Amino acid sequence: MTTAAERLSATTLLRFATAGSVDDGKSTLVGRLLHDSKSVLTDQLEAVATASLSRGQDTPDLALLTDGLRAEREQGITIDVAYRYFATARRRFILADTPGHVQYTRNMVTGASTAELAVVLVDARNGVVEQTRRHAAVAALLRVPHVVLAVNKMDLVDYAEPVFAKIAEEFTTYARELGVPEVVAIPISALAGDNVVDPSANMDWYGGPTVLEHLETVPSSHDLTDCHARLPVQYVIRPQTAEHPDYRGYAGQIAAGVLRVGEPVTVLPSGRTSKIAGIDLLGRPVDIAWAPQSVTVLLADDIDVSRGDLIVPSGDAPATTQDVEATVCHVADRPLTVGQRVLLKHTTRTVKAIVREIPSRLTLDDLSRHPEPGQLVANDIGQVRVRTAEPLALDAYADSRRTGSFLLIDPADGTTLAAGMAGDSFASTAEAALPAEDDGEWDF
Repeated sequence: MTTAAERLSATTLLRFATAGSVDDGKSTLVGRLLHDSKSVLTDQLEAVATASLSRGQDTPDLALLTDGLRAEREQGITIDVAYRYFATARRRFILADTPGHVQYTRNMVTGASTAELAVVLVDARNGVVEQTRRHAAVAALLRVPHVVLAVNKMDLVDYAEPVFAKIAEEFTTYARELGVPEVVAIPISALAGDNVVDPSANMDWYGGPTVLEHLETVPSSHDLTDCHARLPVQYVIRPQTAEHPDYRGYAGQIAAGVLRVGEPVTVLPSGRTSKIAGIDLLGRPVDIAWAPQSVTVLLADDIDVSRGDLIVPSGDAPATTQDVEATVCHVADRPLTVGQRVLLKHTTRTVKAIVREIPSRLTLDDLSRHPEPGQLVANDIGQVRVRTAEPLALDAYADSRRTGSFLLIDPADGTTLAAGMAGDSFASTAEAALPAEDDGEWDF
């Protein structure tokens, strides 16, 4: 007989994020989801009940289960990304509750960057608004494969089917224009619990799944074993013991794909080739390993491999480049400007770089592009061209969200400036001449 722990370990994992305009009820939905799925401890409920009473509320405010910062509770809004972990008998979940304010767009990008599903909330009284379109565009930009439209507060529109149908049609049409592959629309009342965990008795015209039912059954796409195999080297291990005098292993977490003993591999950016002579997993040799396992790979040849290098199958090696074109979301308060010197961090490799051009800034409301903005400020999403001091082996973000993404970092203090997606489809196709070479220290 299997134990509860064994059954839980066998369930699949789904990472999902919530998004929506202010007061659309995201935190209440998350609280209801946790409460009705019995994923909240008794002392947590007691703390929420006490906090609710102190605010003059007769019933527990389930939104307080996720709005954990004092500023969030005082203002009644979500400010930062709140991560919650819970499980049902069918699946484990990592939930990112993201803010709704436009000035926290960067926080939504953070929360949705690893999500396989996004729940976009809409107030049934207001319908699709500007921030709804913005969140749909961000989900499309980040290649989130599944989107749920949760039309909330149906109790305030008398559970009217025509109201839901109109909103669902408008949002689905817009999402398809963005290239979102799948949208599932669900009418809910997070406050009353309709169609969140249990089916609603007030909307017998709806025959689809509840929010939790869809979350439990939607195909999980976090399995990276079908992607291009990539191992960013984090450490070079040379124990130099009497038992293993010649041991030289290259350790790291497999970012994507599958590695096998005997497989020909190429080390990038140098281009040197060898074969996998062995794979150590948790201190034991194995013949095969896959993402996201952390392993140590031994090569048949004594070649120069160091931290930041990328080990890939020889028949599936990405091209290296020093000219990176990407879409970035600017997350720092200080602007990103043309000619700025930055550090670019891709997997375990960090190199010097210069922002050579900012061809356009994306307007998320209508997906138009503002040409040559000169700079990007906090929450801006735009197209950049960056020249790096050393070659990088980036995949297109459309092919791999792990090895197609990178960070731009301020070299002065280590502040993260922007999160980038290489070769993204939102990129402008217009080619423009790069600015003249700068005579500064970082010319390359």
